[in-house]
Amino acid sequence: MSRAWHLLTGEYPPAPGGVSDHTRSIAHALLKAGETVHVWTPGADGVTDDQGVTVHRWPGLFTPPGLVRLTRELDATPGPRRLLLLYVPHAFGMKAMNVPLCAWFAARRRDERELFLHEAVYPWSPGAPWKHQVLAGVTRVMLRTLALGAERAYVSIPTWAEHLPEPLRSQARWCPIPSPLPLDVPEEAVSAVRDALGSGPTVAHFGTYGGAIAGPLEAVLVPLLQRDERRQALLLGRGSQAWSESLGRKHPALARRLHARDGLAPEAVAAHLRAAELLVQPYPDGVSARRSSAMGGLGLGLPIITNLGHLSEPLWRELRPVALADDASPAALLALAEHLWAHSDERQALGERAARVYREHFALEHTVAHLLRRTGSTHE
Repeated sequence: MSRAWHLLTGEYPPAPGGVSDHTRSIAHALLKAGETVHVWTPGADGVTDDQGVTVHRWPGLFTPPGLVRLTRELDATPGPRRLLLLYVPHAFGMKAMNVPLCAWFAARRRDERELFLHEAVYPWSPGAPWKHQVLAGVTRVMLRTLALGAERAYVSIPTWAEHLPEPLRSQARWCPIPSPLPLDVPEEAVSAVRDALGSGPTVAHFGTYGGAIAGPLEAVLVPLLQRDERRQALLLGRGSQAWSESLGRKHPALARRLHARDGLAPEAVAAHLRAAELLVQPYPDGVSARRSSAMGGLGLGLPIITNLGHLSEPLWRELRPVALADDASPAALLALAEHLWAHSDERQALGERAARVYREHFALEHTVAHLLRRTGSTHE
């Protein structure tokens, strides 16, 4: 008998976020493959249909009282069941220390249980404040508890597997986070964006403008625009409008060339990205397969400028689908941007390589194929 899928996630559309987008992509891909799919997520109380996916929501779903109700309602669904926990510690409340959820998951012995690690543990540092030390320790206990009940594990980056106990560690499957954007963009939509932006080469950034990335981004973007008054910046993603306004106040001479587009639908984001000549994506921990913002540009075949870091997989250096700096230093990223802007043939070749590597290594169908593999070892 086929097992129905039950995806447990801290966020699901219309709630924003990378885990939200990824969960929906997996749910609909499984549905397309002929599977029965339920999603359980916090939100306004009710059961809704998302184009064939049954979505169960209620406030406090993953709190101890909510888990009592989750047990009751899960048990009322037809078996056998396959639970897939889309795991990010901070997405499940209780200040990223939801030990009850982990114990509950480990105790669901009548269900087949699988674990998808978007993030694994809070980083530990001997010099960190004691609150961070506690959080680092508790998240490691939580992951060990989850591993006791998981029959299979998938990781967004190989580094997360190092925190799993054996034999789950050696069997963990690397499943990169695919692009949250459509890969096919109508040319008329791209042309409309270019017409709205006006003439001049455009550099784009796609993200949420958090403090760790905003600093390096500003340090690259400002001199890029200052060196050529024809250049424009296209800022996409949640928080882009506020960040653009702040940057414009600091550099009023650049304000008219900052174009923020906050809250666009995925189709519109893709059209805007395709209208840019370059995509600049600095990451303090390095580009990695868990960065959906990088995946968005990669899937669309854009020339991307980014950097290596301690979470970067070897693939980035080996296959070079992006222009890589050794770290997020503004000088290195700026040099790469200037070089690519001066060499259109290299920009085109880099974009073509990006699209090819995305298809071969990162596309959603690779993850779905792993999830649907019901027999045999998960280790290759």
